Amino acid sequence: MEIQLPAWEERHNETAEVKRARLVYESRKRGMLENCILLSLFAKKYLATMTESQLSQYDRLINQPSNDWDIYYWATGAQDPPELFNNEVMKLLKEFAKNRGMEQRLRQPDLEYLFSETK
Repeated sequence: MEIQLPAWEERHNETAEVKRARLVYESRKRGMLENCILLSLFAKKYLATMTESQLSQYDRLINQPSNDWDIYYWATGAQDPPELFNNEVMKLLKEFAKNRGMEQRLRQPDLEYLFSETK
């Protein structure tokens, strides 16, 4: 039995600062550890410098699909993302997931550090 989630709706009344703070939290609190680590580290690196358009793309990406495995498969290249999510943020995420710098990515970054970067 699958639990139906409410449909995603973009929040137009948020400031960029509030949206970044919410996306930091939502990047960390996923349904699976792999995405908690991948998305929280991605957020640490990119959220502070994302444009409004990119923030909206990222918000839609992490909040519209109901299955975290889909996001993981798209980010790692195991599956092609649907056209809706095949955008500049997905390209950044796919490149980030390749971990070309061979960084140790075993845990989420400290929350205080993430918030200090988004202000």
